[in-house]
Amino acid sequence: MTSTSQTLTNITVQSPGLAERVMISTLTTLPTCVFLFINGIMLFTLRSKPVFRETCRYILLYNLLFADTVQLAQSQIHFLLAVLRITVSYPVCTFLVNFTHLTSVISPLTLVVTPLERYVAVCYPLRHATIITIRNTGAAITVIWAISFLNIIIRTLLFLSLFEELGDLEVKGFCGDIAILLGTKSDRFDKAFTCIVVVAAGVAVIFSYIGVIVAARSASTDKALAFKARNTLLLNLMQLFLSLSSTIYYPLLVPLLMIVTRIVLVRIQNVFYLLFIIVPRCLTSLIYGLRDQTIRPVLIYHLCCRLKCPVFSSTRL
Repeated sequence: MTSTSQTLTNITVQSPGLAERVMISTLTTLPTCVFLFINGIMLFTLRSKPVFRETCRYILLYNLLFADTVQLAQSQIHFLLAVLRITVSYPVCTFLVNFTHLTSVISPLTLVVTPLERYVAVCYPLRHATIITIRNTGAAITVIWAISFLNIIIRTLLFLSLFEELGDLEVKGFCGDIAILLGTKSDRFDKAFTCIVVVAAGVAVIFSYIGVIVAARSASTDKALAFKARNTLLLNLMQLFLSLSSTIYYPLLVPLLMIVTRIVLVRIQNVFYLLFIIVPRCLTSLIYGLRDQTIRPVLIYHLCCRLKCPVFSSTRL
């Protein structure tokens, strides 16, 4: 563990007084619960009608939203453990961190498949029904989860290889990535795997976007479909940036170590947590749910507890 990592770990647990810790916990937990409720309604919506269960892009959206929701809940658990100064053992910390990584990898991997589905829909409309099937979509989701599980297995093996060198089973400080990245091999693997996933997702989005733009110029292409696909791909690109926002959480804190005091840094860290951890995990349901003309009326219907809301009263289910 580097000296910078140790400093960040120690600062994380140097929380303010009890009253401020309670206030911080409340200010983060309440919006998290609200967003978890919205995400839960969105997940229920995506399983409530056959059109959602039998359309491949909605199946992929469900997988993406499910991963973001689980990661949101898990991130809040980590945050509360740090704020409340609850220490855990290395095995428990490893399980919690690896479980978080399991779902955090799902989002960018899903964003590798989603743009390709839109690319096929625009560029190969006659073959879309035979290529993008529920069976193929299920196989793609299975591969996504298999890759994520493989990442967790390798991370666990790297941790176990250094487990005997630990003098104490209890984590000193915050239970997070820094706590279980005990060697250079583990750190290098984590960075390499993240880079591969990011590059793959970025290439898929950019390639699909260029393909859709080129296809849109063809006279035989459905212009309306191409326009919608282009906007969807731009949303996919924005979603990719949002899913990667957590990777800049600690790098942004490092320069502040030499500038501000500990108590100020803790408060800045709490703001960064809201901006880079909580908010990105909550925007998926809002971006896709309110934008999609098929999802929006059903989502609003369930958010209104199946009552007729003013914005919904003129829409048929």
